[in-house]
Amino acid sequence: MTRDPTTYPDPDRFLPERFLQVDADTPAQFDPMKLIFGFGRRICPGRTFADSYLWLTAAHLLATMVVCKARNAAGEEITPAADFADGFVSRPPSTAFPPTVDLGYAQYQGVADSTTNITSFLGIRYASPPVGNLRWAEPQPPPTLSGVQQAKEQPNECYQGVSIDIVTDSLGKRAVSESEDCLFLKYVVGSASMFNGADLIMHSDRGLIVVIIQYRLGLFGFLAGKAIKAGGALNAGLLDQNYALQWVQSHISTFGGDPSKVTIWGESAGAGSVLQHLVAHGGNTQPPLFRAAMTSSTFLPSQYNYNDRIPELLYNDIVAGAECGSSSDTLSCLRAANVNRLQTLNLNIISKAFYGTTVFVPVVDGTFIIERPTVTIARGRLNTEVFLAVTNVHEGNILVNKSLTMNVSDYVSTLFPDVEPWQAALTTPLYQDLGTNVEQASYAMGESIFVCPTYYLLHALGTKAWKGEFAIPPAFHGMDLAYYFTSHSPAYDNSEFITAFSNGFLATAISMDPNAKYNSSNITPNWNVWAPGHTEMMFNKTEGGAPIVYPYSTDDALLERCQYWLSISANTAQ
Repeated sequence: MTRDPTTYPDPDRFLPERFLQVDADTPAQFDPMKLIFGFGRRICPGRTFADSYLWLTAAHLLATMVVCKARNAAGEEITPAADFADGFVSRPPSTAFPPTVDLGYAQYQGVADSTTNITSFLGIRYASPPVGNLRWAEPQPPPTLSGVQQAKEQPNECYQGVSIDIVTDSLGKRAVSESEDCLFLKYVVGSASMFNGADLIMHSDRGLIVVIIQYRLGLFGFLAGKAIKAGGALNAGLLDQNYALQWVQSHISTFGGDPSKVTIWGESAGAGSVLQHLVAHGGNTQPPLFRAAMTSSTFLPSQYNYNDRIPELLYNDIVAGAECGSSSDTLSCLRAANVNRLQTLNLNIISKAFYGTTVFVPVVDGTFIIERPTVTIARGRLNTEVFLAVTNVHEGNILVNKSLTMNVSDYVSTLFPDVEPWQAALTTPLYQDLGTNVEQASYAMGESIFVCPTYYLLHALGTKAWKGEFAIPPAFHGMDLAYYFTSHSPAYDNSEFITAFSNGFLATAISMDPNAKYNSSNITPNWNVWAPGHTEMMFNKTEGGAPIVYPYSTDDALLERCQYWLSISANTAQ
């Protein structure tokens, strides 16, 4: 009735003046108040209350609020489009009014995708730029900004380096600039190098919010040594992550999230960060910053004490390369050094590392990381309620030079310089039946740094942990990622497999249980906890190309090799 053009000409136009008698020749149009509450015996008894309450609400808003158009970064008014989306209720489309949040220190305007109905904030500053005297310092609160900040474009990423994650280059890389001013969050959807958070939201049936953290990397995030301890902050990259998790606790409710239901996840070096947060503060971070943790290819390379020989050698190499050796305060000199020069040093040192290894990694700092991770893990006290881990069948393959000529014992001595010769010799009988020298080295690399640390965590968490194995050939390190972030077109593009593989991962994030199926087409059988039966879930395909998902028992020989690696963890500095 209210859209009848014979009663209300041009009914889709917003013309509130149509209900006023402007002059004698233009009578007011029919008052809808006379019909919207019904008629006769069925008339709404609360109509006068509703009318009064609406009047009071409007009066209150006008008395206490400033009603005006939003402004862009240039201070110009943003005029929303006068468009309407069809539906049971005609409404403005989500893109007509870009979403804006007030975080206290700044207001950010994101972007809404009317096709996917996903809202994105692609550059929220969570800490001050770590430049100048804040280089190698603890993260500091973000600056207070006036006006509405635009969060619709990808922010600068932190300075990168060649790393073990080179395998994931096939997923693509963001076409954005690198900068020290990079401590940003991306809420709901965005990409961290190559990851599209919208994929996770779609696969979860919109059951979660995705927050991606940018943090300092390479020498900017993990330069160590006595000078850094005395005048700066060790493990600055980990402290950035911790600061961002605190930000989530303070602000995620503004975006509709629940700070008591945070799950952290990472892949490869990111999974290594998850491990670091599990052992942070001796496994007793207070107050807790998350309730669940997930890793894809847990990463635990050598983690030296901050003042050990190798961290000090790296610090001295950077000092010499920046021509700060003659300075009485080498750290101040490095803080004043040109960032491009430091990034060149960063890349040069990383490029000279032993094949497949990462140079700038976390250290034992005595405060955030109080001891070697395997020591904390063995105590069985870790910062999570539940844990889900996924590994690939051949984690070490791409991380070993195919022209390698040394035997497995010599390879281990090179990979872990502090391992005694007799300890390295013990790898020969453990790996001699696992193929060529290159294949043996691949297993040793993959198991010592990725696979066995996963089992250390599973053993510590026992009945609160689940384990999955990705086996789609060739199942190299990082190849599982495309089956979470499917916008990158996974090689085995089978919807049943993708649903099964992603469901356990996302159900754990949503419900702390991979068995909480939210998709009826999920073919995964019931997940058993890893302990006491050492049961895992295999994700593979048959020779005929059909998806196959089934539980199986962890190989005893693999667990025996992991026990060897754990027994020499003091020498591998893990």
